[in-house]
Amino acid sequence: MRWATGARVEAEHLALHTRQGTVYSDITFTASPGTITTFHGESGTGRTALLLTLAARMTPTHGTLTIDGHPHPRKARTIRQITALGLTDGVNDLDDRLRVQEHLNERHYLRLRPANRALTNAALTNAGLADLDTTRLTTDLTTNEKRRLGIALALIDEPRLLLVDNLDHGLSPTHQTHLYDTLTHLADHGLTIITTTTDTTHTPTNTTLIPLTRPEDEGPPPPLPQGRHRRLSMGGLFGRGGNAVGRDRSETSTDDTTTMTKETKA
Repeated sequence: MRWATGARVEAEHLALHTRQGTVYSDITFTASPGTITTFHGESGTGRTALLLTLAARMTPTHGTLTIDGHPHPRKARTIRQITALGLTDGVNDLDDRLRVQEHLNERHYLRLRPANRALTNAALTNAGLADLDTTRLTTDLTTNEKRRLGIALALIDEPRLLLVDNLDHGLSPTHQTHLYDTLTHLADHGLTIITTTTDTTHTPTNTTLIPLTRPEDEGPPPPLPQGRHRRLSMGGLFGRGGNAVGRDRSETSTDDTTTMTKETKA
């Protein structure tokens, strides 16, 4: 696996307002390569929407955002090529009907550029799943294994910015600590990492913590705008002989996510 220098993230007064209310507001921060930044707050503070914005899957209504010098939304396509999302509910959920190896094969073929199969093994190792039996069905994995598999799938893209949502959700304190250890290892190799969580008890001391709050006058938070995030079934991706067929990689990895941006502006 190639270890490229992480992407520098610069956000100033980012906000996302819809007709239903404020999703998040006044987000100003800088994240440097080789660091971990964690946004924390209760449900409804816009954690997921903020991560999707940083991944150029959503567009803010106010403020400025640059990733590695590329302004969003003008260079959104470029930003999507250097960022990767871990598991994010409603965006890139795992398919419980598939085996782990099928998920890995799918992500490998959806890369924007060719890669040796050794990349898959390296991604699993760096996500802490070196000993995982990849013939297992996804539905049989533990929450910890699913969370780490999401990271492994993201690492197959060799991103410069890794975004991990709801890091503490469903994990024991021990698993949270170990998962942060894994992310620290990745950051030590130069990757820029941004996570969200509700509980900061087990975040390491080298993590930059940024609180998210819900505006008091806004009432209940508006629902997260829903996008059509298509995923390929393995039957559509592979022919009977196991070879990839009939799909352009650049088409599947970028444009499908922009629907969420358009609906946000609606």
